[in-house]
Amino acid sequence: MIQLNIHEAKTNLSKYLKDLTEDEPIILCKRNIPIAKIVGLKTKSTKKRVIGLAKGDFVVPDDFSDPLPDDLVAAFEGY
Repeated sequence: MIQLNIHEAKTNLSKYLKDLTEDEPIILCKRNIPIAKIVGLKTKSTKKRVIGLAKGDFVVPDDFSDPLPDDLVAAFEGY
């Protein structure tokens, strides 16, 4: 576990984040009193996603590219 005062964290945060893992958090301190914890996220999967994995779960309707109704466009534009 790494403990850093705020000034040290601001000065060298990128250095500490480079080595951050989910198993070893960084504890941020204010005047040596712990106030926050930074925890590393799980690493991204290196597996390639299969193309067509959700085939059949969603069908694009035929009117997908049609213009939106005027009242809906007005709602988005704040009229």
